[in-house]
Amino acid sequence: MFGGASSFSGKVDAVFLYIAALTIAFLVFITFVMIYLVIRYRRGKGGKAQDIHGHLLLELVWTGIPLVLFLTMFYYGWTNYRYLREVPRDAMVVQVTARQWAWSFTYPNGRQTSELYVALGRPVRLDLKSLDVLHGFYVPAFRVKADVVPGKNNYTWFQAEQLGDFDIECTVMCGVNHSYMLSKVHVIAEQDFSAWYFGDSDVPVLSQAGPAGAPDPARGERIFKLKGCVACHSTDGSKLVGPTWKGLFGSQVTVLTDGKEVTLTADDDYIARSIHHPPKEVVKGFAPQMPKADLSDRDVADLVAYIKFLP
Repeated sequence: MFGGASSFSGKVDAVFLYIAALTIAFLVFITFVMIYLVIRYRRGKGGKAQDIHGHLLLELVWTGIPLVLFLTMFYYGWTNYRYLREVPRDAMVVQVTARQWAWSFTYPNGRQTSELYVALGRPVRLDLKSLDVLHGFYVPAFRVKADVVPGKNNYTWFQAEQLGDFDIECTVMCGVNHSYMLSKVHVIAEQDFSAWYFGDSDVPVLSQAGPAGAPDPARGERIFKLKGCVACHSTDGSKLVGPTWKGLFGSQVTVLTDGKEVTLTADDDYIARSIHHPPKEVVKGFAPQMPKADLSDRDVADLVAYIKFLP
């Protein structure tokens, strides 16, 4: 059996290679026979064509052999598909929520993250739901792909067999910022996962940026995705529902406050006020529709650090 990053990536690869090998073999065989027959039975001088009324044995052979091969493909694929859908009883259940344009993961203990953390060798069931449009949950290295359909519950599962970080992608064109729906699966050792899961640290095993207690732009980026800020604010200069965060820090911003236009500098205090009290100072040209975010002072400080980090 082939190896892989998950318990069934090798199974999927084996089915794919089996079908690919049969396809290539038949392509070579049929091409060779076609060329041979063209040369062997090419029209010559004095030749006379003959009617052929059929050959029962030949017809049985060219019908029976492909039928048997297609049935082996079906059986091989079906048995592996059943394995993909039969979740082990001891699997940890993680709720996966998709929305424009981010993923969020909720664990049985209530912990919520924007990136998925799993223990090496432990089966994980992912219960998938969408808050808006059709999405596609895809981990290429694990050979895991499942549709996330609004109003319908779906699931998939895997068991990670390699330590490391693996990409999560959305396979459905879900809107203008479809490309933002990128995340990671972090596969860590069982003892490290348990320490994080039953502890109070935000991120397992990963080092924090800067000295202890300092604002962390990496954590701010996770909050940006997890809390849905990505749905309204871009980081590349494109215009969404809210103003872009690209080049925001230190710039001059015209806001409406108490019905008057005021120009302010986008410093730490301004950004913190905008997050804590969004209707108070609304950027000119944008509607006052930002909801009040349930964020701690540390969350806001990390978001500000992330905005400073942006070019």
